[in-house]
Amino acid sequence: IRRMILADDPHSRQLALNDILPMQRAMFKEIFEAMEGLPVTIRLLDPPLHEFLPAREEDISTVAEELGVRLEALQARLEQLEESNPMLGHRGVRLGVTTPEVYRTQARAIMEAACELSKEGTQVIPEIMIPLVALPEELARCRDEVVEIAEAVIAEHGHQVEYSIGTMIELPRAALLANEVAEHADFFSFGTNDLTQMTYGLSRDDMGKFFPAYQREGLMPFSPLSQFDIEGVGQLVEIGTTRGRSTKSRLKVGVCGEHGGDPKGVGFFHRIGLDYVSCSPYRVPVARLVAAHAALGGSGRNFER
Repeated sequence: IRRMILADDPHSRQLALNDILPMQRAMFKEIFEAMEGLPVTIRLLDPPLHEFLPAREEDISTVAEELGVRLEALQARLEQLEESNPMLGHRGVRLGVTTPEVYRTQARAIMEAACELSKEGTQVIPEIMIPLVALPEELARCRDEVVEIAEAVIAEHGHQVEYSIGTMIELPRAALLANEVAEHADFFSFGTNDLTQMTYGLSRDDMGKFFPAYQREGLMPFSPLSQFDIEGVGQLVEIGTTRGRSTKSRLKVGVCGEHGGDPKGVGFFHRIGLDYVSCSPYRVPVARLVAAHAALGGSGRNFER
């Protein structure tokens, strides 16, 4: 991945992606086998690219040696890639627009894994998710790219695999224009971690500098990144769901992120009609308990911290 990011021309980038393809295909096959008969939602590359790159001097030297490039050349390339605010920078669908070969490679790996297993008799249900969309046109462009690759792989294998393409709603604009975004999506997944950051205008990497004072003053008793903000962010989730389903009444909608395991959030998501919540493994038992309570007619409030 570092070779791909640091490549300064399409040819070098494609060489790195050619090495990534079989690794991702093998990984996706293992996931599909473990989840046989169940839908698997795979988010295409989303994190800020700086998270993959070395920062300390000794790490930069090691990477330069591993990649076989001069230290000075690597440092110059890192300076080119540096961003003032990576969370708002070159990530998510923006990477798919500027370097479409990245998402095309991931889509090929997903569909090759799905086709190979399906031909062997394994039931595979791939859902490909395009992240960080702000413009319906972004999603339309990347969806076309993914469909082109998916159909090409299906033709190559001579075997049909049903797949769906959706988006991760992480930006307020996408929630507000969800009726237009839904024209190009088979499903929505609200990425409430980033949606909360974008709505509050805070960064999980930097909020530690002021959050303790806000807690002491009673301004923000709980971090909105751990306990879902129904009053603010909740409005965006509800608006996005309602407007998305005004375009496609059967649109599948869920939540992914830590709020999917927050008792307060799970009760709210059930009340507004979401189809599922997704969270990290250690939160699953609590999420299942609260989801069951909500399905039986409880409000979910009994479980709020």
